[in-house]
Amino acid sequence: MHHEAHTADVHHHEGHATHGHGPASWSMAAQATLHCLTGCAVGEVLGMVIGTALGWGNLPTMVLAIVLAFFFGYSLTLRGVLKAGVGFRAAFRVALAADTLSIAVMELIDNGVIVLWPDAMDAGLADALFWISLAISLAIAFVVTTPVNKWMIGRGKGHAVVHGHH
Repeated sequence: MHHEAHTADVHHHEGHATHGHGPASWSMAAQATLHCLTGCAVGEVLGMVIGTALGWGNLPTMVLAIVLAFFFGYSLTLRGVLKAGVGFRAAFRVALAADTLSIAVMELIDNGVIVLWPDAMDAGLADALFWISLAISLAIAFVVTTPVNKWMIGRGKGHAVVHGHH
């Protein structure tokens, strides 16, 4: 019963945030994607730094970077929703609903570009190739993820849920 009440409340907020699930603006989608990109970039860089500092190989370093990208992406959303006075459990659900697909697409594209980029996986933190390939892969991920967020927001999903709590 509690879940149904929460779902109805979220749907109320979703409709308010998107004015009846109408088309979302590219600006709103870009802002949501930039928010996602921030968390992903922090997690990616921190994961690479930690993995490199510990002498880990490419696979465990990449897994750590992806886990941290999700952690920081969710954390940024969670912080904003908690500031709005929402309880932790509800705020956590909002963060999951708002960011999971966006972060997943961002990470898939970002890491896919790095894996396919010649020598990028073996570049160290002091190498220009590391930073250039990371910046370009995140930029490509931003371009690919923005339409995904636009589609989700237009349907009252993704960051439309978050906007209902601000």
